[in-house]
Amino acid sequence: MLEIEQLSVELDAEAGLVRAIDGLTLTLRRGETLALVGESGCGKSMTALALMRLLPVNGRILSGAVRLDGQDLLDLPEHRMRALRGGRLAMIFQEPATSLNPVMRVGDQLVEAIEAHTPLRGAVARAKALDWLARVGIPSPERRLGDYPFQLSGGQKQRVMIAIALAAEPDYLIADEPTTALDVTIQAQILDLICDLQRERQLGVLLITHDLAVVSGMAHRVALMYAGQIVEQAAAAQFFAAPRHPYARLLLQALPDAQRRDQPLAAIAGTVPPLWLRFEGCRFEARCDRAMTHCASQPPQLADTAPDHGVRCLLYSQPGAARPREVVEPRPVPPGGRVDASPLLDVRDLRVRYALKTPWFSSGPRHFDAVAGVSYQLQAGRTLALVGESGCGKTTSGKAIVQLLRRQAQVSGQVLLDGQDLFRLHGPELVRARRELQIIFQDPFASLNPRMRVAEVLEEGLMALRPDLDAAARRARLHELVDQVGLRRDALQRWPHEFSGGQRQRIAIARALAVEPRVIVCDEPTSALDVSVQAQILNLLRELQRSRGLAYLFITHNIGVVEYIADEVAVMQSGRIVEQGACDMLLGAPREAYTRELLAAVPRLRAAAGLMM
Repeated sequence: MLEIEQLSVELDAEAGLVRAIDGLTLTLRRGETLALVGESGCGKSMTALALMRLLPVNGRILSGAVRLDGQDLLDLPEHRMRALRGGRLAMIFQEPATSLNPVMRVGDQLVEAIEAHTPLRGAVARAKALDWLARVGIPSPERRLGDYPFQLSGGQKQRVMIAIALAAEPDYLIADEPTTALDVTIQAQILDLICDLQRERQLGVLLITHDLAVVSGMAHRVALMYAGQIVEQAAAAQFFAAPRHPYARLLLQALPDAQRRDQPLAAIAGTVPPLWLRFEGCRFEARCDRAMTHCASQPPQLADTAPDHGVRCLLYSQPGAARPREVVEPRPVPPGGRVDASPLLDVRDLRVRYALKTPWFSSGPRHFDAVAGVSYQLQAGRTLALVGESGCGKTTSGKAIVQLLRRQAQVSGQVLLDGQDLFRLHGPELVRARRELQIIFQDPFASLNPRMRVAEVLEEGLMALRPDLDAAARRARLHELVDQVGLRRDALQRWPHEFSGGQRQRIAIARALAVEPRVIVCDEPTSALDVSVQAQILNLLRELQRSRGLAYLFITHNIGVVEYIADEVAVMQSGRIVEQGACDMLLGAPREAYTRELLAAVPRLRAAAGLMM
C-alpha cells in the first residue's frame, strides 16, 4: 500500500511562500487506479514530485508522511530512494520533451533504466528495450533505438517516456498526464497496456489527468483537487453519476461535444487563487455558484457525506441560503456571417522531405517524406481540424505552412495566403505575412524562452510585427491578453518555469493572439489544459472567430473538441489526407476504415447523468 498522510509542501517564490499542497491524505493500493484531477495549478503535479522526492530546489516538505508498505519514504537516504525510484515506484512525467536526455539515444536511455533496476545486461537488456518500444506503439522500433529525442514527434517522445517508466515493471506507477500528447488510437493502446500490467502484476496507478473521459473508463476511485486540497473523493462511478462538490459539477458541465456546438461552454469564472494567500474560508468560494455568506470565513473540512464519498463543502455540514451574487451568463454564440467562397489559405500539393543520415555504403532510403502531397482550403471564419495518429505529418505540415522549415527540410508546393505564395516571400515581405499567420506550438515549455519574463515573451511579437503600437498601447494589449486567456496580471512579471503545463499553454495562446492574425495554426492548443480552462479557451477562440473572421487550422487528437469547434475535418495518415469533409458528415458516417478505427478508439464519458447535475 502507498499511503500519503497529511502531506504539506511549500515553495519559495518571488511573491512569498507558496503552500502548494496543504494537508493531503490519499491511499493507493496494488491493483487499483486512483485518478487525481483538477484545474491546472491546483498542485497535482507537485503531489507526484513530492511522492518521488523530486521537488524543485525551492520546494520542501513541511510535514506529513509518504509510506510504501509501511516504510516512510521521506526518512530514507537518497541512495536508498534512488533504488526505489524507477524500480518499485516509477513516474511518467508530464513533459517528455524536457524529461528525456537530449544527448542520449532513445535506446541508451531505455537500456539505462533496465540495467539500473533489473538483472538484465548488454544484448538482453537491449532486446528488452526493443520489446518495450514495440509494446508502446513506436513504429520501426529497431530504427528508433538509434534516434535522439529531437528526431521524434511529441507523441512518440511521450511513448518513449512511458516505455522507460514501465521497463523495470514497477509496483506503483505515477502517471502525470500520460496520454496528453497521444492520438486516440495510441492512447487506447497505452491505457490497455497499463491495464494489462495492472492485472498481471497488481500495478497500483496514480493517474493525474484532465481527461475526464479517460478517468471514467479507467479509474476505480477519483480524488478532485483544488488549490492544494482534496475537495471530493469517491468511487469513480459514484463521482460521475452524482458529483457533490459545486466544483465537480461545474467541471463536468464544461466538457465540449457536438450537442453544445451552438452554445458557449460552461467555463468556470475566475482562476485558481494564488497559493501564497492566507485562506480564511472555502478556497472555491469566490468562484462558486452556491456560495453562502459563511463560506468566506469558515474553512470546510473533508468529511463523508455518504459511504466512501468525502466532500469538503459547507453545503453538507452547515447548509444555509446561497448568497445572492451577480452571475454573468455566457453570451450565446451568434450565427456565423456569410463565408467568403474564396479561400483565405490555400494549400496546394504541400510536400516536406527530410534527408536521412545514412552511411554511404547503405542501400536504405536517403530521405523521408513526412508530408506527401497535402492540399486543402480554409476560408475566413472557418475551422479545419486536422486529425490522425502521432507521426502522420500533422505538426510538420503546420510548421511548413508558417514557414518554419525553410532551412530544415526540402519543402515544395504552394501555400497561398490571400493569393500570395508564402514560399516566394523573403525579408520584409515575409515579416509582414507573419503578422497574418501565427502558430500555437504543441509544446509550450520548449517554445517559451526560459530567460524572458511573460511580459517580454508577449511583447516581443508586438514590437517586431506591430511597430505602430507605442509602449502604453503594448502594455494595455498585454493586460487584455492575460485577461482573455484566464491568467492573473501578476503573471506578466513571472518566468515560464514558475507555471504549470496548462498555464504555459495559455501563455502560448496569448502570444499567438497578440498581433491579431487572420489565420492561426493551432497545434494541440488545448491538450495540456483542464476541462474548465479548455472551455474558456474554446469560447475565446470561437468568439474571436465570429467577431474578427479568424481562420483556424486546428491540429488535435481530441475528437470532442473537433465535434464542438470544427467546420470541416481532414484525416491524415502517413503524410497524406485519406478523408476530408464536413465535420458532422465525416464523424457521423466515415468512409475510410482508418477513420473508423480512430473514432472507435475515442474515450467517452461514462455515467453521463453526472453532466445534468
